[in-house]
Amino acid sequence: MKKKFKMQDLDCANCAAKMEEAIKKIEGVQDATVSFMMQKLTIEAEDARMDEIMEQVVAICKKVEPDCKILL
Repeated sequence: MKKKFKMQDLDCANCAAKMEEAIKKIEGVQDATVSFMMQKLTIEAEDARMDEIMEQVVAICKKVEPDCKILL
């Protein structure tokens, strides 16, 4: 299942690239894109594990850029 999320306070294109790389390594994620310009996260992952995966995604984003929020 593919889902899109709005991001808030993503201040750095390099941080977006780091987030995208880390998110793609999460088990169950087929693809992920973090767009700095659009302030958007697009994730394609197993529907049954989406909540669990999104918890990990939020943690990764907080670690890379503490001020960044994903509007779930």
